[in-house]
Amino acid sequence: MNPLFAKFLRTVYRREPVSGFIMILGTTDALVGGLGGRGSLLSVGLLIALLGIIMRWRQIEKKPRAIANEPARYLLPPSSSPQPLPPLMKNKRKK
Repeated sequence: MNPLFAKFLRTVYRREPVSGFIMILGTTDALVGGLGGRGSLLSVGLLIALLGIIMRWRQIEKKPRAIANEPARYLLPPSSSPQPLPPLMKNKRKK
């Protein structure tokens, strides 16, 4: 396998694994169908690859909006409590 082609497949797959797998599957089907003279396999492969591209486009489109609209959440109160917390374990007295 060509090293550049392998690097391209890795980058496609690592960004979004599901849509990357669907795009690679569709492209492979289209290549096999085109080289083998099978028109139906070529058309199915192109449709599957198009589905993977649409999925990736929608996933990329959703990410910035979701981050921008999400309000900031604070897990701790803004100021510390006015009274100190009680000790968790009592001191053991030696007899």
